[in-house]
Amino acid sequence: MARTVQVVGTGQLLEMSRRLKVAGGSRLKANFARRIRRAAEPLKADMQQTIRTLPIRSEPRKAGKRGGPSPTSRPLRDTVARAVSLSIRTGGNPGARLYADKGKLPPDLKNMPWVMNSANGRIRHPTFGNKGRGGWANQWTTPLWWDKTVAKHQPRIRSEVARVLADVRNSLS
Repeated sequence: MARTVQVVGTGQLLEMSRRLKVAGGSRLKANFARRIRRAAEPLKADMQQTIRTLPIRSEPRKAGKRGGPSPTSRPLRDTVARAVSLSIRTGGNPGARLYADKGKLPPDLKNMPWVMNSANGRIRHPTFGNKGRGGWANQWTTPLWWDKTVAKHQPRIRSEVARVLADVRNSLS
């Protein structure tokens, strides 16, 4: 999983950031940041929707075994979807960054976005927290869903950022 996805045209954005600082245009800089955020917001919304609708399959139950959803558990997909954040920077390292914020996840789910996005799509976890007694379960999800969602949006975001850069460049000259 791409731990963070950065949409940057590093040289152009860095030069633009320097020119904005020299021009002293706080309004222009805010407009620049707002338009980059607006270009990246659909990716964040689609990422959250992808997580919320991500199919998670269990291994079949053995005959005579009880089971079903836990009445006390948190909704996993919704918890992970709410942790997706978007950061816009116009300073020294300008760009847009979409990431799963570990600070918004409960302590026992800190690594879950990366586990769910594994190349084989396997989520292995202890059943009811029984690590010592061999109570482990496997669940399966769509592999590399984060990367696929980002790849789907990259061309549109790149063209939007290029348009924003051209507009800001025109207003500075």
